Parts: sequence; C-alpha cells; structure tokens
Amino acid sequence: MSIETLLLPFQFPFMQNAFLIALIVAPPTALLSCFLVLKGWALMGDAVSHAILPGVVLAYLLNLPLILGAFVAGMTCALMTGYLAANSRVKEDTVMGVVFSGMFAVGLILFTAFPSDAHLDHILFGNMLGIGAQDLLTAGGIALLTTAVLLLKWRDFLLHAFDPAQAQASGLPVAVLHYGLLTILSLTIVATLSSVGLILAVALLVTPGAVAFLTVRSFGWMLVVSVGVCLGAMVTGAYLSFFIDSAPAPTIVLVLTAIFIAAFLRRVLLTRAASKAQGTALR
Repeated sequence: MSIETLLLPFQFPFMQNAFLIALIVAPPTALLSCFLVLKGWALMGDAVSHAILPGVVLAYLLNLPLILGAFVAGMTCALMTGYLAANSRVKEDTVMGVVFSGMFAVGLILFTAFPSDAHLDHILFGNMLGIGAQDLLTAGGIALLTTAVLLLKWRDFLLHAFDPAQAQASGLPVAVLHYGLLTILSLTIVATLSSVGLILAVALLVTPGAVAFLTVRSFGWMLVVSVGVCLGAMVTGAYLSFFIDSAPAPTIVLVLTAIFIAAFLRRVLLTRAASKAQGTALR
C-alpha cells in the first residue's frame, strides 16, 4: 500500500473533523473513566448516557438547545438515582437500572411519537463523519472545562472515590465532590453526543479506565495510560473505518474492546508467572 493511500483519510474535510473530535473527546472521557472504575460507577455512566434521550427530544420539541436538554436530563437521572438509593433499601445499581431504563423508554416514545427531520438518531448512534464547526466548538469548550477540573482536583476526587469517610474527616467538601463528579459526568456525555452517540458513549467512560487499571498500579499513571489508550483507540478506529467502510463509532469501540482483552490476557499471564515463581521459591 502506497504512502498516498495511507494518507488518503487525512485529505477529506469530514475525516479531518472526525479525527479532531476524537482528539477533543478522548481526554475528558478517559480521565473520568478512571474515577468511575475506581468508584464502581461504571453503570452510572451507562445510566446517564441513556437517560439523556428524553431531554434531547423535549429540547428539540421546545426549540431549545439540544445540549441544554441533554444536561438537564442527565443531572435529573443522576440526582434521582442518588436520592432513591439514599432513601430506600434498594441498592444503588438496582436504582440506576430502574431510572435509566424508564427515562430511556420515555425518550424512545417521544422520539417515535414526534418524528422530525432533525435526525435525532444521530444522538443515539453518533455521527462523527457529520461533525460541524459548532459541534467542535461545543465539545471543545466542555472538554476543556471538565478536563481542567479533573486534573486540578484529581487528588480530592481520588480520595473521595477511594474512601469517602476519610475524605470527610480530612475536611474535604464531600457533597461538592460527589455532585461535582455527577455534573462532570453529565457534561462529558453531552460533549460526546454528536460523535459517538448515547449508546456507545459508555464504552469511552469505562474501557480506558479499565485498561489502565489492569496495566498500572499508580493512579497518576492510570490517568496517563487511560488518555493514551483512548486517544489511540479513537484515532485508530476512525482511521480504520475509512478503509473498511464502517461507521467510526462502533469501530472505535471494537478497538477499545480489543485493547481491553489484550490488557486482561497480559494481566492473567503476569499473575500466573508470578504465582509460579513464588511456588518455585517456596520449594
């Protein structure tokens, strides 16, 4: 394959925008995935991403910005989940399943009851090849804000995720950190709306952190590795989709899944090797 063919995807404006949105979305989703994995909130990312749909549809019907409806719906899901879990004997993951499935069902009903020419299906499945300047500006602004907060306060978020009681004893504003993380989660999902869509956004909010968790032992390096994995997977997936004639978003998710499987197998082999070496030393 010639060098001209290899560089062909970079010559088209729609592919340039796809690569650009990948570079914009990858850092905040990867950083956030580390905290979600450590805190056990992987399902929360799934819940919020699906629960955003009714807000998007209602915002369209009321002629409001779609990102506003998405953010309000996402925060509603997160706050409702927290309230129900705190005031009932039902576990939080069960409450998440009930809330997000109910809100997603409402969104699907509204979506089918009020058909339009706005192509709201892109909200579900993403449209990286149709990214416009406004999408890039919106995603860039949100990504810059959320990334800056996560990097500046990562130690506080880490302590809160690892040991909330110790965080409170240390004088940290636990409530602010809790709802701040939920707000960042909702904003980050809003930033991914136009690119990977709601259904596939959860992969970006879980897999990079899971890969980093299997690969390194330091949380600082976990943040670095997760961003590198997410950037590499998004650029690689978008690049491969051009040649295999597939949608970029699911291709990216498949690349992320392949990386996770490789990291998992590596960890299994290292664990077995360490166990074997320990057994040999004890003989």
